[in-house]
Amino acid sequence: MTALLHTKDLAVGHRGRVLLRELGLVLNAGELVALLGVNGIGKSTLLHTLTGALPALQGEVLLKGETLSRLHPRERAKRVSIVLTERATPALLDLRTVVALGRQPWTDARGRLTSEDERVVDHAMAQAGVAELAGRDLAHLSDGERQLVMVARALAQDTPLLLLDEPTAFLDVVNRARVFQLLRQLADGGRGVLFSTHDVAQALRLADRLLIAHTDGTVWQGTVAEAREQGALESAFGTAVP
Repeated sequence: MTALLHTKDLAVGHRGRVLLRELGLVLNAGELVALLGVNGIGKSTLLHTLTGALPALQGEVLLKGETLSRLHPRERAKRVSIVLTERATPALLDLRTVVALGRQPWTDARGRLTSEDERVVDHAMAQAGVAELAGRDLAHLSDGERQLVMVARALAQDTPLLLLDEPTAFLDVVNRARVFQLLRQLADGGRGVLFSTHDVAQALRLADRLLIAHTDGTVWQGTVAEAREQGALESAFGTAVP
């Protein structure tokens, strides 16, 4: 497998308060990885740090062997994209314009889209299931629809590595299933996909590997079978996991 991202002795947190530490993580191309753990343990902080949005408290993040913090923001944005869990703020922008913002790392200084950019945007909207909403303003969409638009924008960014923080948080059952299926398809197509979730059952069913954050600040990593054998989920959540 091709390693898209790995970390060396990484510690993440806020203002010197370490949440997760001594992390030697690896994310490979063609792999779907679920990040699990209780609320407030540092999952979102870890994802933000892996994109460079937050500085590491210790250690380093490397993208294909290059130190993340040394890369120009535009270059980072060509390598890794993220979908956040925060509710998307309504704006006076139509859906297609929002999705097209994902092409910014690839466009010229004026942000002009080429025919190839337009094709990528169309494909991203179709993948996320929002193509039929293309002419509507973001302000007129439901929370779930806006979340799907944010997924489409990340897909339009066309990065080899995709991180998602609770991507199904505001979705109904049908759209949750659609997003999980899409993540599986993206990984099968060669992307590295890391997503945090509280839907442990779906993670166990779909993920190739798990990252399980524990209250002592460590992160267990391994396959679903290994997690079951070693009791990693029970240790992290303090209860039996079916």
